[in-house]
Amino acid sequence: MARIVYGVTGEGSGHSSRSREMLGHLHKQGHTVKVASYDRGYRNLKDDFDVQEIAGLHIASADNRVSALKTLTHNISLIPQGKKSLERVKQSLFKEFQPDCVITDFEPLTAYLANHYRIPLISIDNQHRMRYMKYPCPREYRKDAFIAETVIRAMVPKPSVSFITTFYFGKVKNTRTFLFPPIMRQEVLDLKPVQGDHIIVYATSGYASLLDELKTFARERFLVYGYDRSDKLGPLHFKPFSSKGFLDDLAKAKAVIATSGFTLITEAFHLGKPYLALPMKGQFEQVLNAIMLEDLGYGKTIHDLSRDSIASFLYDIPHYTGKLKQYTPQNNSAITSKLDELLQDDCRLLQNYFMRRFGKKTASVIH
Repeated sequence: MARIVYGVTGEGSGHSSRSREMLGHLHKQGHTVKVASYDRGYRNLKDDFDVQEIAGLHIASADNRVSALKTLTHNISLIPQGKKSLERVKQSLFKEFQPDCVITDFEPLTAYLANHYRIPLISIDNQHRMRYMKYPCPREYRKDAFIAETVIRAMVPKPSVSFITTFYFGKVKNTRTFLFPPIMRQEVLDLKPVQGDHIIVYATSGYASLLDELKTFARERFLVYGYDRSDKLGPLHFKPFSSKGFLDDLAKAKAVIATSGFTLITEAFHLGKPYLALPMKGQFEQVLNAIMLEDLGYGKTIHDLSRDSIASFLYDIPHYTGKLKQYTPQNNSAITSKLDELLQDDCRLLQNYFMRRFGKKTASVIH
């Protein structure tokens, strides 16, 4: 069995939800896994796994737009904390633990240390679509796509193997990249979707302009998550966050209106729910999710919010629901089977990928 360091980014909840499923599988297979994460990732995983808290990067936003200045200043303030995290992780997770491989869900500290100590690195995320998969990209977004790919390369340098989770399957750019359906939480796999009469709205960071527009649709019933409220304002029914409550409401919704984060989009598709995507400005991955969503015909994208564009989506919900019948919900067996293949026989196949890429042997002892 393998000794594995698993890095999980703490930004948002999607990464930790996906990693939870993979971590559970690795433990069932008998591997020894130590996790490094921060913020939501640390809070969501610490009670069930061996998790070391580290410093990590954050994205600051307001009214569905990334604030570059706030993001920069906040992350600069974390530099001293980051240096201490680096030393702790080097000592406890690498020098003492002596891992056979590292897995990262877009967490850079563990990825960099894997390269530093010449340990095979597996990336498991949806971000690497922008690096290793061909996808449709309108001309006006090509500069943003290039910047996003550069950032991904900086965050996770030189993975030996990349596992990409995606709902849109393009051609891969190399033989060490593998595409898989989105990783689904067991709670989502257990749901039995039905067609209800409400619409799920998930808005973070105070998306006030969206709520102002939705209030004008008096005949609809919007269940709004993402605010610390439990009151009613016209057609808006604010719900306090509860994982079970949210998933139950999602399973019974007729549609979803939210920013275009990967996890919620894929869970909505899995349950057959049309999606109105409101990509966060300044975050190309959300733009890409929205482009792919429209290309497949499973919903609509709005870049400049207006009542007419929302009304158009609401009118076409039956059409999108019909298109979603083409989407085949799947469990996580494909990605876990491939991971098992890489890790069997003392990670022999994974080490072969490593040596083919780098032309050198892995380090057996870390000093």
